[in-house]
Amino acid sequence: MAEPLKHRYDFVLLFDVKDGNPNGDPDAGNLPRLDAETGKGLVTDVCLKRKIRNYVQLVKSDVEKGFDIYVKERAVLGRAHVAAFNDLKIDLGQDLKLPIPENLAEVIKGVSLPEGMEVIEEEDEHLFLGVSGTTDKKEATQHIKAADGLSKPIAIFLLKALKDAKTRKPTREETDKGRDWMCKNFFDIRCFGAVMSLKSAPNCGQVRGPVQMTFARSVDPVVTQEHSITRMAVATEAEAEKQSGDNRTMGRKFTIPYGIYRAHGFISAYLARQTGFDEADLELFFKALEQMFEHDRSAARGEMTTRGLYVFKHESELGNAPAHALFERLTVVREGDDVARDFGAYSVNFDRHTVAVGDEIPAAPNVNLIRRC
Repeated sequence: MAEPLKHRYDFVLLFDVKDGNPNGDPDAGNLPRLDAETGKGLVTDVCLKRKIRNYVQLVKSDVEKGFDIYVKERAVLGRAHVAAFNDLKIDLGQDLKLPIPENLAEVIKGVSLPEGMEVIEEEDEHLFLGVSGTTDKKEATQHIKAADGLSKPIAIFLLKALKDAKTRKPTREETDKGRDWMCKNFFDIRCFGAVMSLKSAPNCGQVRGPVQMTFARSVDPVVTQEHSITRMAVATEAEAEKQSGDNRTMGRKFTIPYGIYRAHGFISAYLARQTGFDEADLELFFKALEQMFEHDRSAARGEMTTRGLYVFKHESELGNAPAHALFERLTVVREGDDVARDFGAYSVNFDRHTVAVGDEIPAAPNVNLIRRC
């Protein structure tokens, strides 16, 4: 068993991108995210956490129990909740799926259903009413009876479905056991926390994670460039016929010529104790920050690199200095007036002195600064 955390940590993560798109905005045609007022680039905390999760999933796959990832690609979150209760041998109710009569099909789509009930549309466009095995029958019945504008046929159908369903809502004690099981088995829940009170799955409560991260913001304003690209192929016969055999597809691509980004992070020993996040988890987390971009290459992110991980280690669990006061003393400064196109255009200093990899220096009373990479 690894040791529990006995120190508070704050850290600064520096990474850069060259001729790439570090974090596209789907609401803006996948343009790199920008602060509209300053022109500085942004990378969301969610984007960074995704890369950390992917790294842990890669290095811990089928190696050790307890390092599964809860929020992963194509995951159905409710399955993990069911697995938790099954492993704990806690009896759950049975899910019910009923076909919705044709005369109610269109109307029921606009009805506000109680928690645990949902309308399911199959691929053949047939509609079904799903009732979760963890639905609270009493609450659901009250919801239906108190609903405004609910037609009598719909109300009768919903109440009958509830009566036929074999449901059982977990007790508070069982929910706590489910939460502890999830923390024990999923690294990202131990690390970042999660809201696990789903409507269609056993309730595993909520977890506030010990690791929190900010958006990453570029040190200087960045310039977004738009490029036309050509694919020497088409997708359909209709497109080929329209082009008389030329078979080309035009597209657009957005990049940033160069930008160095800075994100801040905070690690609470108190919250770590609640989730079971220990020293081994902490080391894995730092390794992920150091190496996550090495395993995230793509056409849009060919050159993204972690350039520095600066960790402030407090002597106590509560902390010995305000995080902002420590962060303000670590500066990233552009050297000269030339346009920056690589990391060599910047210097990183703590109190105007360079910190080498592996250095551990006093940053404040009872706080040490450690540069990991």
